[in-house]
Amino acid sequence: MPARRPRARFRLNGTVPDVITWRSGKVRSVLRSWPGAVELEVAAADGGAPPAECRALAYTDLVGRPEPGDRVLLNTTALDIGLGTGGYAMVVALPDRPPSAGADGPGHLVKARYTPLQTTVLGADEQDSPHHRVLRDADDLGGMPVVAADLHSALPAVLAGIGRDRPGTRVVYVMLDGGALPAAFSRSVPELRAAGLLASTVTTGQSFGGDLETVTVHTGLLAARHVLGADVAVVTQGPGNLGTGTRWGFSGVAAGEALNAAAALGGRPVACLRVSEADPRARHRGVSHHSLTAYGRVALARADVAVPLLEGVFGAEVRAQASALGARHRLVEVAVDGLDAALAGLPVRLSTMGRSLREDRACFVAAAAAGRHAAALL
Repeated sequence: MPARRPRARFRLNGTVPDVITWRSGKVRSVLRSWPGAVELEVAAADGGAPPAECRALAYTDLVGRPEPGDRVLLNTTALDIGLGTGGYAMVVALPDRPPSAGADGPGHLVKARYTPLQTTVLGADEQDSPHHRVLRDADDLGGMPVVAADLHSALPAVLAGIGRDRPGTRVVYVMLDGGALPAAFSRSVPELRAAGLLASTVTTGQSFGGDLETVTVHTGLLAARHVLGADVAVVTQGPGNLGTGTRWGFSGVAAGEALNAAAALGGRPVACLRVSEADPRARHRGVSHHSLTAYGRVALARADVAVPLLEGVFGAEVRAQASALGARHRLVEVAVDGLDAALAGLPVRLSTMGRSLREDRACFVAAAAAGRHAAALL
C-alpha cells in the first residue's frame, strides 16, 4: 500500500466523528479461498496515487466472489494504521457486479445491525426457524461441559485436549462477537471440521456465518446442545481481540460472562486459563490478567478452573497465580502428559499473538488441559 493518506473528517455539531478510509482498486489475482472467504491481490489506484498492491479479503456471502479484473471498493481503515486485521484490506463491494438480491430469503435476524453491511440471517431461535419449537422450550444444558477461553487461538488446542482423551466427542464451537464478526475470517475452523475435531459452529450476538445463528450466547449454547447434539461446547470470541491495556477494557471479559451463561443453563462451566511464558508484557506473563479479571471478577457462577501441571519454576508460578481464583471457583490440576503430541498433530498451525507452539508452548498446553478436563466430565 502507499504511504498512509489523510482521511477526510467532517464536523457534526462541533465534534469530529470516527472515519473510514476508502480505496478503489482492481483484482489482479485470486490467492486462496476457504468457505465463505476469498483472499485477493489487489492493485489499488485512486485519487491519482501510484498503483500499489495489497492483500484484500472478500466475504463471498456478503459481496459475491471477485474475479481477476473486477473493480472493488476497499475499506483500508485498520490496515492503514497497522491494526490486527490479518494485514487485509476489506472488500466492501463489487460496484460493477453486485451479488444478486436476497431480500426474499428466510430469516429476520439482522447481524452487524445498523451498519452499511448489515445482513439478514435465519436465526435458530426465531419463529421462522425449524428449530424454534425446540429452542422455545429449551432451558437446560443437562450438565454439558462448556469450556470458555479468552482468545480464538485457544480453540484448536482445547479440541486437541478433548480429542486426545475422548476421540469422537462431538464438539460445537459457540462464537462470541468480541473479535471478528464473520465466522469466515477463521481459516482454522473449516480445517478443524474437515479433520473431524469440530462438529459445527454457532455464531451469536452480532457475529454471523456459523452453521446456526442465534441472538445470544444462551440460545447459542442451547442450540449447540439440543439442535446440534453437542457433547461439549467451546466458547471463545472470533479471531482477533480488542484490548486497551486497562483492567476492564478488553473484549475477553466475555469469557467470564460465558461461564455465567453455562451455569445459568445447567451446564458444567470450565475456565481455560490464558497462560504465556513468552509474552513481553508483564500483565500477560504466567496467568494473564485477562483470565484473573474475567474469571475472578466477572464470572459470578462457580466453575472448574483447569490448572495445567506445567514443569519447573514457571509451572509453580502459574499454579500460584491461579490460586487467586480458588476463593470463587474449584481449581482442578490437570496433568499435561501426551498433550504436546496432540498439539503437534493438529491439522492447523497454532499461533497466538504471532507466537507458535514452539515459541509459547505453555499457552497451548494450558488450553489443551482445559479440553482434557472437559473430556473427563463426560
